[in-house]
Amino acid sequence: MAEIRLEQLAHSYHGTPSKPADYALRQMDHVWEQGGAYALLGPSGCGKSTLLNIISGLLVPSEGRVLYDGKSVNDLSPQQRNIAQVFQFPVVYDTMTVFGNLAFPLRNQGLSRDRIDQRVREVAEALEIEPLLSRKAHNLTADEKQKVSMGRGLVRDDVAAILFDEPLTVIDPQLKWRLRRKLKEIHQRFNVTMVYVTHDQLEASTFADKIAVMYQGQIVQFGTPRELFENPQHPFVGYFIGSPGMNLLDIVLGSSGVELGGRTLPVDESVVAQLRRGGEGRLQLGIRPEFVQLVAPEVSALHGQVDLVQDQGTFKIVDVRLDTPSAPVIKARLGEEEPVPEGRVGLAFPAAWQRFYRDDRLVEIAP
Repeated sequence: MAEIRLEQLAHSYHGTPSKPADYALRQMDHVWEQGGAYALLGPSGCGKSTLLNIISGLLVPSEGRVLYDGKSVNDLSPQQRNIAQVFQFPVVYDTMTVFGNLAFPLRNQGLSRDRIDQRVREVAEALEIEPLLSRKAHNLTADEKQKVSMGRGLVRDDVAAILFDEPLTVIDPQLKWRLRRKLKEIHQRFNVTMVYVTHDQLEASTFADKIAVMYQGQIVQFGTPRELFENPQHPFVGYFIGSPGMNLLDIVLGSSGVELGGRTLPVDESVVAQLRRGGEGRLQLGIRPEFVQLVAPEVSALHGQVDLVQDQGTFKIVDVRLDTPSAPVIKARLGEEEPVPEGRVGLAFPAAWQRFYRDDRLVEIAP
């Protein structure tokens, strides 16, 4: 196991990068602590795989250093870094049996036959592939091959870390949940540093203790699933995390307080005062659909028209189009048994769940 530290790390595929847009990874500092289970979450093209390949040694960073337990590994190969990596698609030796595939890394280490047999069966049991050990890999389904590929990454107990690059892409949806839970159990059992790359927030929150959310080549927040949901530090985190994501509304500070489309919102005066002290910049109000309250129009300063109702089975998503010049849509999430209003409604945003952003950074509001 190892602590993995990134120092002033940046990467560009341009020969002479001159502006932020030239960088696939913008300069960052980050620490993956020893023995932790982490997820690297973000949309396609945000830099997740680039960062993972730099950590593993498949790619040399343009700037900065990668340190394992305080020692720079920039010049070391993946083998020298003692990293196991599981890729998006299965990597197996088709002519070998499942047992042979799992045993291969251990034989290269020169372990005894008894130790190899013990370790292979231990990992096969954890992944529920013991009945497949004597079968040739070319006879396996894509799901089974990926399990074997994952097993090869897990079988060595001396690795510094195990890196997973969207390993459940080819897995049948019905098996994904079981495998995520199984990986979590394996982590707790073997206590090895794991970093799991995915674009799926459910995969990330099921597997990881802490999640690093990436956006445009940067880690914009690192925290527990609860922290990301309740207190997103960046508007993108609010938008990307949640089902559906956070409502984000452009607001201005007018003479009477926080205004949206010419309407003054009910925001506490102390909050308005703190927002005024922050200076200029684009201001946004964020509120999660779970906390939006639909009320009678006459008791709210903000009104709108019910535009769409989506029944998700266990909950409903109600789209309300505001009666303001830009007519943004607010999403409210209602429980299965809650009545859905029709026509014109009022909206209320509880103060405890209002989040304010200036130039894409959370404004910390003192109580």
